[in-house]
Amino acid sequence: MAEETKFKFDNKREMDAAAFSQAAYVMDQARQKLNDKELGERALKYNQMLWSIVQNDVSQPDNVLPEELKANLMSLSIYVDKQTTIGLKDPTDELFDSLISINLNIAEGLMEKS
Repeated sequence: MAEETKFKFDNKREMDAAAFSQAAYVMDQARQKLNDKELGERALKYNQMLWSIVQNDVSQPDNVLPEELKANLMSLSIYVDKQTTIGLKDPTDELFDSLISINLNIAEGLMEKS
């Protein structure tokens, strides 16, 4: 049985940054093998799941983020949803690059504020 790797994070921002980085990595792997439809679909759905969590989190009444940031995150998550739908039908380098860039920028921003 494979040994599970466990990570310890000092705070939630580090954990969130790692999640966005991991999703970017998975999508980069799929981008490198665009002809592997199953890999692409798994990567896009994994990323969409992450962004669905963001959507849920920012829509909660007890979320303490500034309203402008919540609105920006919601807009990004809607963009990710639309791009995911497109990518499931017609995955391209550009589509994956766009989603990867968003995730890496979010991860970087989270780490800067840690």
